[in-house]
Amino acid sequence: MTKLKPWISLSGIGVFAVLLLAVAPLVLTDHWLNNLGKYCCWAIAAVGIGLAWGRGGMLVMGQGVFFALGAYAMAMHLTLETAGDRVPGFMVLYDPLAPLPVFWEPFRSAGFTLLAIVLLPVIVAGVLGYALFKRRVKGAYFAILTQALAVALATLISSTIRETGGDTGLSDFKYFFGFVLNDPANKLLVYLIAAALLIVCLLAVWQFYRSRFGELLVATRDAEERVRFLGYDPANVKLVAFVVSALMASIGGAMFVPIVGIITPAEIGAAASILMIAGVALGGRASLFGPALGAMAVGWGQSSLGSTWPDGWTYILGLLFIVVILFLPNGLSSLPARFAALRRRSPAEQPAPALAGAELEEVRS
Repeated sequence: MTKLKPWISLSGIGVFAVLLLAVAPLVLTDHWLNNLGKYCCWAIAAVGIGLAWGRGGMLVMGQGVFFALGAYAMAMHLTLETAGDRVPGFMVLYDPLAPLPVFWEPFRSAGFTLLAIVLLPVIVAGVLGYALFKRRVKGAYFAILTQALAVALATLISSTIRETGGDTGLSDFKYFFGFVLNDPANKLLVYLIAAALLIVCLLAVWQFYRSRFGELLVATRDAEERVRFLGYDPANVKLVAFVVSALMASIGGAMFVPIVGIITPAEIGAAASILMIAGVALGGRASLFGPALGAMAVGWGQSSLGSTWPDGWTYILGLLFIVVILFLPNGLSSLPARFAALRRRSPAEQPAPALAGAELEEVRS
């Protein structure tokens, strides 16, 4: 049965792929398909969090940083593609004679943009992770530091209005690598790309979980000192997981921009990072599908309840998070296993407490 479990997970990924890539475009309206694409972007980031937090024990509360790297790299390219040879409109608004900032110029190239989406999070996460893990920073200190970085980056972007659009962000994209974004066929294409990338990330994490590296990562989470005594460097193990999770967050952010049509500091700050964490906790951080499904569920709640009851939705999410942590620490994905365990209990075990109580009464009498 143990040998079948990896292939059961692989079959689940196949079913998930069919639902996202074949069934959803047929049964959903354009509005809900676009929303599902947005949920897929959050799910891509959540899958990476599941790897780093669920299997590696690293509470990464600053994934908004890497989400922002991919999102703003894509947004800058799409903004320049829309502007053509001119300076983007929001820059002209603040200073009609202002030249294009030097760091914007390379993003005219589609190849450079795609390379930046991949390499920027890898470099930043690599340097940051190396500095923290080699100094054995972990637990609450690691969580606070990563969240502080998300707050700092959101504040920096908000204060650089002329370069990044500030709080209003970057929007009004008309083209996506030459494709007109308003065309329904191209919107479907963008959705399919996001859904396919989510499937690829699930396959990558599935392979990680069943590999020797996955075993080392879990061992590092549970007994870091023992791993060190066996001759492995836990810092390197955690660094790989952290970099992979950062890359996935960047990919999710990059696809978020053409689907939603805007990126602002509100989408990358501490609140957004906590929202990702809440989705992962809800679904089950240590499972394969839990983080993705939890992130999609939280995204649906935000779109459905958050738009009609924004203040109440925040309280509902907080209450749900508390209930899951207290009563379902392994998330909703642990419910099937719990029900299966209850069904496996033999009837003879059920009256055992009552029988013990009767025997105790006989002794006392």
